[in-house]
Amino acid sequence: MVKFLLYIINMAIIRKEIELVGSKSKRKEIALFDSGATYSCIRKEIAQELEIILPLTRPLKLITAQERNYIEVKERVVLDFYISGYRFSDEFLIIENLSEKVIIGAKTLQAWRLKLDFEKEDIIIDPRVTEIQLIILTKIL
Repeated sequence: MVKFLLYIINMAIIRKEIELVGSKSKRKEIALFDSGATYSCIRKEIAQELEIILPLTRPLKLITAQERNYIEVKERVVLDFYISGYRFSDEFLIIENLSEKVIIGAKTLQAWRLKLDFEKEDIIIDPRVTEIQLIILTKIL
């Protein structure tokens, strides 16, 4: 069985337990937080257990850590996930034979302004980002 790696530099990673939550179930997993991976990814068997799998409108072709090795991704799942009690949500690409159970990639890290603290091997969370904010815009006449 071939294991696909979506990260290149092993130094830019942190492992941390998260709780994944979908409409079908929830479960705790050790996720790999990887600033070198573009997208967040999940193994298919975990995605199927948690949520309804959705097809991508067009497949994505991704390069792996192995030189000139590409994989085609055709499915995704949208999940909530909790880190230290804070709720986040994002799309996870489904990759069979993924080397890790769950990878949190740069797109998710940037969207939620999560920072990796390599010295403490922890995730820095800005609690203000997780609050729902309602901004009312008014047009001046």
